[in-house]
Amino acid sequence: MDWILVTEQALNGLQFGLMLFLLAAGLTLVFGIMDMINLAHGSLYMVGAYLAAATATATGSFLLAVIAALVGTAILGMALEVTLLRRLYARDHLSQVLATFALILMLNEGVRIIWGDQPLMLNTPAALSGPVELLPGLNYPAYRLLIIGVGLAVALLLWVLVTRTRYGAWVRAGASNRQMATAMGVNIRMLFTVVFGFGAALCALAGALLGPLLAVQVGMGESILILAFVVIVVGGIGSVRGALVGSLLVGVVDTASRTLLPAMLRQLASPEVASNLGPAMASILIYVLMAAILFWKPRGLFPAHG
Repeated sequence: MDWILVTEQALNGLQFGLMLFLLAAGLTLVFGIMDMINLAHGSLYMVGAYLAAATATATGSFLLAVIAALVGTAILGMALEVTLLRRLYARDHLSQVLATFALILMLNEGVRIIWGDQPLMLNTPAALSGPVELLPGLNYPAYRLLIIGVGLAVALLLWVLVTRTRYGAWVRAGASNRQMATAMGVNIRMLFTVVFGFGAALCALAGALLGPLLAVQVGMGESILILAFVVIVVGGIGSVRGALVGSLLVGVVDTASRTLLPAMLRQLASPEVASNLGPAMASILIYVLMAAILFWKPRGLFPAHG
């Protein structure tokens, strides 16, 4: 185990964590502001990936594919909020869970009807298909560096929007005291719709960027949704800063443990035991991390106030 392997896995964890942040940021805004449990959040990630793959196949342009995924998924998210999810705000969380779980099934079947059962291909842009030499002996894929750059830029943009703009003040006011924000003239209905559409667009961006690295297939949103929920629980529900820190923690721990833990176990046990025990331990390590953080801080690392 040398420094190159450790550095590569740290960069992979940073890249994965920033993509988790795109999902978790929208999810924590929806949960923190609307008090709405949306299990279909991962399905919007899937829809974004499919729209990007279909557009890239039709046009040959990865940039157009990303734009189409952002616009199409944002429109779909806002349409769902206006027609269906808005009716669930006054219901209890059990009703929200059941309704959005049904929405997962409907979106999965809708994608299957439109694009079929077979996974779609979304290729890496040709200009970013090669490696970049970061340090002597350390080459890293250019496309993954692009993902890291986009993730950091979105995190900075989201911080500016939430903490430095009037719209961010409305969002924070709606999260703290919905009735008072309404009395002060904030259009809560419109605010909820815009926030939901923005969260859907973040999902689509993650799906479009991860499409060349992962399979674009039906049901791809469910597994990553679990990690997104772990992130917002670790970071603190309703906190964008907590979503960022939690995403980076989960991304680095999950990625590094899957590669480094089996290598470390080979120093203590036979290769057979290490190859079997390592992946199993790595798969539960993020949940052990979540349990430890919640034992120390039951509301997460950076809980939203109000």
